[in-house]
Amino acid sequence: MKRRVLTTILAIAIAGPAIADKAIESAIKARQGQMQIYQHNLGILGAMAKGTVDYDAAAAAAAANNIKAAASLDAMSMWPQGSDMDSVEGTRAKAEIWTTFPAIAENGMAMSNAADVMAAAAGTDLTALQGAMGALGGACSSCHKAYRGRR
Repeated sequence: MKRRVLTTILAIAIAGPAIADKAIESAIKARQGQMQIYQHNLGILGAMAKGTVDYDAAAAAAAANNIKAAASLDAMSMWPQGSDMDSVEGTRAKAEIWTTFPAIAENGMAMSNAADVMAAAAGTDLTALQGAMGALGGACSSCHKAYRGRR
């Protein structure tokens, strides 16, 4: 009986970190997926704003709504303590993210607000889309400049 208990305890001790690593890996993949949604849709809007592709109201509205949807996610579970670039490979998130709350939350709110403005503007006309790009790009870059490490 003692041997079975010891074996169980040992198995839990060995598996525990692996389970925790999987949870952190999953969180990192989730937030990177969110960032890829932003990047893809910002690319569509940015190309229209710069004039490298023709403005298409339906495509602009769809891209803006995708960004708005991604920005509205409750992302807290995607940012667990210990998922920074000093602790785990495969991420560029700086450890300062976890020490600057609530400032980091203000950046998230700025992104959400800018996404709302873009969603309202993008399908209207090119001028409205262009007018909303600055705030949206600024929301992205303010967080990335402060909290994203180099490759």
